[in-house]
Amino acid sequence: MALDSKIPNGPIADKWTDYKDHINLVNPANKRNIDVIVVGTGLAGGSAAATLAELGYNVKAFCFQDSPRRAHSIAAQGGINAAKNYQGDGDSSFRLFYDTVKGGDYRAREANVHRLAELSANIIDQCVAQGVPLAREYGGLLDNRSFGGVLVSRTFYAKGQTGQQLLLGAYSAMNRQIGRGKIQMYNRHEMLDVVVVGGKARGIIARNLITGEIERHSAHAVVIASGGYGNVFFLSTNAMGSNATAAWKVHKKGAYFANPCYTQIHPTCIPVSGDHQSKLTLMSESLRNDGRIWVPKNIEDAQAIREGRLKPTELAEADRDYYLERRYPSFGNLVPRDVASRAAKERCDAGYGVNKTGEAVYLDFASAIQRYGKEQARIKDLDDNDDALVKKLGTEVIENKYGNLFQMYEKIVDENPYQTPMMIYPAVHYTMGGVWVDYNLMTTIEGCYAIGEANFSDHGANRLGASALMQGLADGYFVLPYTIGDYLSKDIRTGAISTDLPEFEEAEKNVRGQLERLINNNGKHSVDHFHKRLGKIMWDKVGMARNAQGLTEAISEIAALREEFYNDVKVPGDMNGFNQELEKAMRVADFLELGELFAKDALHRNESCGGHFREEYQTEEGEAQRDDENFAYVAAWEYKGKPSEAVLHKEDLVFDNVKLVQRSYK
Repeated sequence: MALDSKIPNGPIADKWTDYKDHINLVNPANKRNIDVIVVGTGLAGGSAAATLAELGYNVKAFCFQDSPRRAHSIAAQGGINAAKNYQGDGDSSFRLFYDTVKGGDYRAREANVHRLAELSANIIDQCVAQGVPLAREYGGLLDNRSFGGVLVSRTFYAKGQTGQQLLLGAYSAMNRQIGRGKIQMYNRHEMLDVVVVGGKARGIIARNLITGEIERHSAHAVVIASGGYGNVFFLSTNAMGSNATAAWKVHKKGAYFANPCYTQIHPTCIPVSGDHQSKLTLMSESLRNDGRIWVPKNIEDAQAIREGRLKPTELAEADRDYYLERRYPSFGNLVPRDVASRAAKERCDAGYGVNKTGEAVYLDFASAIQRYGKEQARIKDLDDNDDALVKKLGTEVIENKYGNLFQMYEKIVDENPYQTPMMIYPAVHYTMGGVWVDYNLMTTIEGCYAIGEANFSDHGANRLGASALMQGLADGYFVLPYTIGDYLSKDIRTGAISTDLPEFEEAEKNVRGQLERLINNNGKHSVDHFHKRLGKIMWDKVGMARNAQGLTEAISEIAALREEFYNDVKVPGDMNGFNQELEKAMRVADFLELGELFAKDALHRNESCGGHFREEYQTEEGEAQRDDENFAYVAAWEYKGKPSEAVLHKEDLVFDNVKLVQRSYK
């Protein structure tokens, strides 16, 4: 199948408006006869379900959590980008578009990114209208902070819990439609297959996670909004339940999977402390507005700190290496995430790490506390030379801005970050790869859409901070409701889709077979045993730095581990009831396939770009070295029975509106 991205003709600034002016629409009376399934109720799925129901469609929404409020979007901390230019610092829709394309290392589709930038301002208006309590300045205007990879302040936020507040806004909109009967909400249900009838997505097979019942659900279109696949690494900042099953099932039914090797390693996470951990904790990128990242200049000091003979607060300013400020003076501590993560790894690999494992750097707020304290003292006409007063006032400012994040850090690490620097280290956080979609957000299965982190479309090889919430809400509130209507306009006479069709029967039979195979397997090892081993292979050989030898080894090791999993996994209990081990087993089975395709994609891409860093392809200064002549394309993989036999399809990327150059943040 040839990839057709269906990008409209015309100037990029006019594409989306012209597109909307010429699409087919569905009469309000006809919308009442059309059903749409939405899988996932985070920001993308929640906003899509609420908007589609508001328009009049009949929506069935599915989430494996006990409530849509528990979707992983709730964990987003720092903010959401929008080109409002409230600060008067030169921002614009085009600058947001350019920053996003550049931040993604020129591996994103221009038309989709420009549409996202155009819609960003609408998102803020929508959320304010919903009552989302975004932070405001003293005078009452909405406040902004800066995030990595940009030179303006365009990030709107709600303290350190922006995702939670935005999700509550989408959830309230959903609840209104649930009350009206326009959304049927299926909590504690997990999609285990998509049903394709006559080449079109016409429903799903879902498992009730409480009763174990296998259910058939039909619709005229299916929307996948199930998030990313970061948990293929086992340890990540994702919720432990986050999984790739919905996206992977549609891939196995014909949806191409694009750029799986593009995975984001977030630079500011609480470091790994031992083998006992089941997940990692994010410290918001917003902290890099005021925190300065450093390691000791002298390796002897780093060793003394690791051994507990020296405290970081005892190290003189002259003996500290603020390495991001040194290497990237223009952007300093606010370089993009992939750049900051590799720089931290380089320092730690060189022996300058500061925790017991040697895999941590400092994020220090002493300078910010001093700066804010002096400012507050002058405002209040107090003595700005009183060190104790200045520290007290400065600490209050930092607490107002980041208090919940500091509290979280102290509870986990048992150190007071107001008094001693935080320790941070990169961790898996987000996946830029995902299900391939065209301009309409439709996959290569007709009638099957993918939105939010589940698709690949907007971030290229690296996502800028605070852009995930922007994409999720743009897709759900403002893009999908238009594009899906154009498709559904052809279904106004179709009528209800029967779940008695042979395609539903076959899909249910396959799901039952998978479940029975796992539950009847008389193995010796738990699901987590295999998941941890997969995670170690992925982190060691497909993680922050990759090379051909490691990737080749990873491919064969993952294939062998998958075979061992099916021969030796032990799933206690039965399938006819509540069984979390069975849930995990199904998800890990998919990760064991996705992980191999991930490594295969990374091996084929003989370049470094964004979050994909091949050690063989780097500049003399250790930066990513792209190969635009040979790899300026989206790699979309077609399933052919197993990952090793996946077929590569290429969508060439065209850059008519930005100049294709090697990224620099110096």
